[in-house]
Amino acid sequence: MGKSHTAVLIALVVLVGATLGCSLPESLFIPATPTPVAVPTPTLAPSPVPAVPEEPANALEAQVEAVYDLAGPAVVNITSVSYAYDFFFRPVPQEGTGSGFIYDTEGHIVTNYHVVENAEELSVTLADGRVFSAEIVGVDPSNDLAVIRIEADNLPGPVALGDSDTLRVGQFVVAIGNPFGLERTLTVGVISSLGRIIQSPDGRFIGEAIQTDAAINPGNSGGPLLNLQGQVIGVNSQIVSPSRANAGIGFAVPVNTVRRVVPQLIAHGHYPHPWLGVQLLDLTSERAKVIRQVGMEVPDEGLLVLEVVPDSPADRAGIRGGDRIVRLGNVRIPLGGDVIIAINGEPMTNIQELTVYLETQTQVGDTVEVTIIRDGKEQSIRVKLAERPEMPQ
Repeated sequence: MGKSHTAVLIALVVLVGATLGCSLPESLFIPATPTPVAVPTPTLAPSPVPAVPEEPANALEAQVEAVYDLAGPAVVNITSVSYAYDFFFRPVPQEGTGSGFIYDTEGHIVTNYHVVENAEELSVTLADGRVFSAEIVGVDPSNDLAVIRIEADNLPGPVALGDSDTLRVGQFVVAIGNPFGLERTLTVGVISSLGRIIQSPDGRFIGEAIQTDAAINPGNSGGPLLNLQGQVIGVNSQIVSPSRANAGIGFAVPVNTVRRVVPQLIAHGHYPHPWLGVQLLDLTSERAKVIRQVGMEVPDEGLLVLEVVPDSPADRAGIRGGDRIVRLGNVRIPLGGDVIIAINGEPMTNIQELTVYLETQTQVGDTVEVTIIRDGKEQSIRVKLAERPEMPQ
């Protein structure tokens, strides 16, 4: 990420004090017999007022300090090393840093997938300064989560997990991580919004993401976002910034996704994603208008099924893809397929909504009710979800 440069202007203000003298002519003074003048009794300068004793920390400050004391020791610095090759085919190490947090007493550490992606060597630095080699246990690029493991004794206690479904906009939150390699840095902010959809490293969508204005910078990735009870409510993952430095818009993967995914990564090394097996096109009023011009009747909203993967859940359930190739502008697409408008009664207007619903509300083996429009008529089809095949590398 590029560096953010802040120009600091130092203004030197010179204050010049002028003393005004006032004198009167001697002719105005009339000689007189001197009379005694009372000399005032000198008074001692008042003693300095003692400084106001420091007030005890307010409730918020005390809570933030307590969160850092509780969770800080379990936050780790992750260093990844990969190798590129120079002109003479000599390996050149490339180093990256990120954050993570201790998940259990077995040495499992949760971080982001993009922190360990392509890593050939991993090391973990604990709060007490100890450094350990780490191995990757499991990854889930679609949720930007990974689990690594170290062999170590006397680990700090794992951080407690909260419940991201109970969060509210405006709640104070704390981020702890290693921005720019500055270990265990704490920043404070609020939950700016909930239910955001962000893009994952593999180009899919992560739903229910938490937006925060707590400062998140390069190196914070994989570190915990915590509530004021010291519970993890998210894993810091992304920022929106033209300079790649904090601009007050950061996103965290919600902890309830961590609860769902991490046990599978530890047990099996991957997470089974539910899958329909269809290629879709978002319908909008403009797209629908163009499609109607070629003689195909479609609604203004929904998901047009272009293709159905052979032997997929959708194929076995009887969902139909397009059977007529039509050129729309410079693109040739198959038309005539079903239009998905709801799943389990939840309206679906775009691919993001469908992806997030399947990821957060269903699992492999579930049967869902898919509402479609076929030949102008609405009908429902029951589909048993299967595990999504691995994407080709």
